[in-house]
Order: sequence, then C-alpha cells, then structure tokens
Amino acid sequence: MREPLSTELARWASRVAFKDLPADIVDSTKRRVLDVVGLSLAGAETPFGHATRAAAVAMSPPGPSRVLGTGDRVGVTTAAFANGSFSQALEFDDTHNESIVHMSSPSVAAALALSEVVPVSGHDFISAIAVGNEISCRVGIVSPGQFHRLGFHPSGLFAPFGATYLAGRLLGLDRRAMERAAGICGSFAAGLLECWVDGTQTKFLHPGWAAQSGITAAFLARAGATGPTKVLEGRLGLFASHLQDPGAPRDFDRVVDGLGARWESRNSSFKPYPAAHVLHPYIDVLLQLRSEHRIEPEDVDQIECPVAAFIVPIVCEPLEEKLAPATDSHGRVSLQYTLAEAMYLGELGRSAYAADSLTNPEILALARRVRYRVDPEFPGPGRFKGALRIALKNGRSLSGVEEYNRGSAENPMSDAELRAKFDENAHGFLSAERRDRLAAEINRLEHLPDAKVIVDLAVQ
Repeated sequence: MREPLSTELARWASRVAFKDLPADIVDSTKRRVLDVVGLSLAGAETPFGHATRAAAVAMSPPGPSRVLGTGDRVGVTTAAFANGSFSQALEFDDTHNESIVHMSSPSVAAALALSEVVPVSGHDFISAIAVGNEISCRVGIVSPGQFHRLGFHPSGLFAPFGATYLAGRLLGLDRRAMERAAGICGSFAAGLLECWVDGTQTKFLHPGWAAQSGITAAFLARAGATGPTKVLEGRLGLFASHLQDPGAPRDFDRVVDGLGARWESRNSSFKPYPAAHVLHPYIDVLLQLRSEHRIEPEDVDQIECPVAAFIVPIVCEPLEEKLAPATDSHGRVSLQYTLAEAMYLGELGRSAYAADSLTNPEILALARRVRYRVDPEFPGPGRFKGALRIALKNGRSLSGVEEYNRGSAENPMSDAELRAKFDENAHGFLSAERRDRLAAEINRLEHLPDAKVIVDLAVQ
C-alpha cells in the first residue's frame, strides 16, 4: 500500500540538497526571486498595498521581519503575509501553466520572512524555494482546470502546501514534523474567487495567506501539534472537500511520481503583462499586429478570438462584467477589456488598468467589438495559446497566432526583459544603484552566507 502523499513529499523535501538541484532550476529560482521582489515593491505602492501594509503594522507588534519597501518591522508571519500579498496586486507574478498556481510569490515571501528569523544561507534559500515551488505545482496538477470553474483560486488552495514544506526546511523540521505541518496546513488552504464578480481585491491576498499559512503550520508542527497525513487524498481531505464532483479527474500519482527527476516547475511562465496569464498570447499577437501594420483604434471594426473552453469562465464570461470592468482587478481578468485597452494605448505595462482607462468611452466601445468563440482544437490547461483576427473598417483582415505564451519555457523572456521588468517595478522604492546591487546579490545568491541581505537591499 502506498504511503500517504504528505509522507512521500516530506521524505523528499527533507532530503533534497542544493547539489541535487539541476542548474536550470537554480537559475530560474534566482530569476523568480528577482521578479517577486520587484513585484512586491510595485504592489506596496498601490492602494491595496497601502491598506495591506497599514493592517500588517496594526496587527503585529514590532518583530524581526520586515515589510519590503518601507522596512516596517513586524512578526514573521505578518511580513510573509504582507509581502506575498503585495506581489499579486498587479496580477504580474509567474504562473505554473497547467495548475495556474502562482507559486513563486508565496515561496519567496515566506523565505524572505524566515531569513530574518533563522540563519539561511544562499544555498538553503534557493533550495527551499525550489522545493516549495515544485510541491505547489504538483499538488495543483491532481485535477487541472477543475477549481477555477468552482470558484476557487488554485494559489490559495495549493501554494500553502509548498510554503509549508519550504518553511519546514528552513526551520529544520524532520520528516515526521513536515508530515504534521502538511496536515495542519490543509485547514488553512483557502481561496474564494467571489471577488471576480464585483472586482474587489481579495484574490491578491491569497499568496500572502499561503506564505503566512505555511510558516504557521511549520511552527505548530515543530511545537508538536498534529495534522492528518492524508490531508490531500483522504476521505475528508482537500480534494474530497473542495472538489465535490465525483466525475472530476483526480490523478494523485502526479503529486509524487518522478520527484527530483522531473521538475514540474519547469512548466511555469514569467509574465510580460500585468494580466491573467491566459490572456498573454492574445495581447502579444494584438500588439505585434498593431505595430507592424500601424493600426489605430478607430480603424478596428471587430477583433475575433478563438479560445480554449477552460478560459471562458476565467476571462470571457459573464459578458457584462468583462465588457465594463468595475475596477482594475476586474479588468485584469477580462479578454475583451484587456485587448481593447492594449489596442487603444499600444501597450500594457505596469500602469495599465488605470481609472481613466477603465472609464474611457472609446476603450469601452472597443471592448464591445471583441468577440470570442470556443475552438475545440485549442489546448487545455498546461499550454497558453492565443490567436486573433482583426477586421478593419476598410475591409482588410489581419491575423496572427502565438502557439506558446511569451515567458513560458518554449517562448522565454530574456534576462534583459526580466531585469527591465524589475527596474520598472522597483524604481518607486529603490534607486538605480540600489537596484543594481540587489540584482547582483540575487545573481550570486548561491554564494551568499546570509540570504537576509536581499531584504536589507529591498527596503528604504
């Protein structure tokens, strides 16, 4: 009889060493650290970030860990919560394509907070994040595509488990304590998406909640608290309780098969645009056609988009919500509005979805000329493909396709693009000289005796 999944994960998570990590996993983990730190700094500048920081400071007495940007000293779980939440505020953080889990934001936030509580070398920092990311992705591919349709955010459900094993490593938990921590963490896994209905901000809290939950579970387990070993696959475990559809696929073998030999986290994408990841290939195609053919918004009669069925409830429907988003967070998950704004402005950067754009009658009118249709030939979760046809008022028609979203393993963003993204996101808090120093330290992270230097350089 197979051991509980939490046991197999704990055995691997407690044993894997830095030397066991493939070189590309080490390199991608460092790039993810740079990306998340920049995103946390950008998110801290938003109204949502201001509210989150104020709440964090009010909830916590002065503590050992710091809020990125402002440097407020708070408790370790509060810092992880704030910094992880900041990183989602622009919908700009990396994603595992098949599970659609934002795995790096909670992992990096948890590791940074813990680096100020216990000694963490660069080796340990990279290893813990790589392990946490891998476990978040693997838990997320048991039933890919099933949770969004039920109103659950995968990052809120699955990333807490990755953060738990990450925290367990950094706190020195043995295998049995990690098992207990995973069982405890299951009671913290949460991620409702009702905020998509009215455009409110609770989705942004989920990476922060995941980071906080993972640390809390690890501390509880270290102190002797217990949790169920079959928290994932058990009769009343995560999938039985949250996915109450007997016909939904559940492949639990994917959680542990090939651990350490096959890295699922390789199938993850960075984001060049601050929008839902499934929209990215459509944005790319539209902006390329706009630039190459010098299309002006007033030239457009209609934009037609074939889509995979699984993205319809995420970014295409309900129609009235997608055509006229109430807030920026509403707009970031709308195919129609996003393509209209990109066509109107000719870009979609950090400042996208501004209030004056969301109420611009020309953009809103253009959004109503974006049509979608389900194409059964389009791939399901795991690959983000985009295509569109722009019908112009002069009778011309222009088409394009992107088979793999930019930022994916098949169509990667360059180091220069990721650095430019970091500079754009971090410049509000950090000078050019400080950004250069921080990027250089992350680039040589495996050689650092103390990973806390990252936090030192990411606060004013």
